[in-house]
Amino acid sequence: MSQHVDLGTTFCGVSFDSPFVLAASPCTDDADMVTRAFQAGWAGAVLKTTSVEGTAVDLVYPMIVGLDHEGKRVFGLGNIDLISQHHIDEIEGRIRVLKKAFPQKVVIASMMAAIREDWKTVAERLSAAGVDLIECSFSCPQGTLGTRPGFMLGQDPKLVREVTAWVKEGAGETPVVIKITPQVADIVEVAQAVKDGGADGICASNTIPSLMGVDLETFVPYPRVDGKSTYSGLSGPAIKPITLRVIAEIARNVQIPITGTGGAADWQDAVEFMLVGARTVQFCTAPMHYGFRIIEDLTDGLERYLRDKGMRSPKELVGKSLAFITSHEGLSQAKKVVSRIRPELCIKDDLCYLACRDGGHQAIELDENRLPLLDEEKCVGCGLCLTVCPVSDCLYMEEVKPEQREDSQEGERS
Repeated sequence: MSQHVDLGTTFCGVSFDSPFVLAASPCTDDADMVTRAFQAGWAGAVLKTTSVEGTAVDLVYPMIVGLDHEGKRVFGLGNIDLISQHHIDEIEGRIRVLKKAFPQKVVIASMMAAIREDWKTVAERLSAAGVDLIECSFSCPQGTLGTRPGFMLGQDPKLVREVTAWVKEGAGETPVVIKITPQVADIVEVAQAVKDGGADGICASNTIPSLMGVDLETFVPYPRVDGKSTYSGLSGPAIKPITLRVIAEIARNVQIPITGTGGAADWQDAVEFMLVGARTVQFCTAPMHYGFRIIEDLTDGLERYLRDKGMRSPKELVGKSLAFITSHEGLSQAKKVVSRIRPELCIKDDLCYLACRDGGHQAIELDENRLPLLDEEKCVGCGLCLTVCPVSDCLYMEEVKPEQREDSQEGERS
């Protein structure tokens, strides 16, 4: 009899039927789109960031460009989109409609403002409309009280603490989550400011300000808007390692619930986010690329994984990898590892040889049949050859004890 798995989880005291949530994005800027997402099976959605009536939202088009890599489309996604054109008066109505139609789904409102009165007022109105959670964008440079033009509120811990307290005052009993930026020197200091300001949770993190590329014919960067461009917010798989580090650093140092966003594309990515401390995982680029139907792969994949691991809930995953993270000084230097090669799997692409020759330790040569040969005395176990090899398990790392290494070298000399 197969073990029962319940994908339900909680974040900031709110129950979700799975950890999978749509992030604030073009995916959530239309009530009909959110309705279809809930019908497809998404546990929650963060409505695209709203603001007080009268806030100017000057959108330009085209606003989206992909970062492709070695034939893979949309390895990253650049977006010069701003906040929603729909102000708080319209979002209030959407919240009521969505909560009535989907009482078991989690409706999260994202908000931003420029002055204290507006931060409090928008939070009050969202809470009164019945939203389940309020997420505050502290990581967008437009009108967020940055200490200098172009800077973000989330880059100033003092302001983070102060504005968080304003929102909490307006939100009443509704949980408040602060969305931060990874573009800071000390992410832990910012996260602590979020907690000190009274927030119930933190969203880690957001897109990375980037220049998406340059047209080599016209010299104009992408995306081109009437012969000009600007910096984009980079999302998608390209930023996943940055997000993992941000989540882990917060989880290791600040006791506050985390929702992870930025780079997750499939259920495996989501599991990684949870293993380093996230309780829910938000998706943006993946559903924009492949549609809301990916929720079926997310839930099916997570359920199978948990069952294979003998777990009953995604709650058991949260933070499980944190104990294995240490400083560089905390890593052991006692063990020696070297590369091993399974020649029967080699496709003779020469990549391990070239990488080791010009980027490693010149420990790999090719025999008369173009099969790799390892010089164990030169190999330091850096792992570059495994990184570039396209064939799974063709190369692997093996620990070598000192006596084994001496015997191997003696055999080579004889």
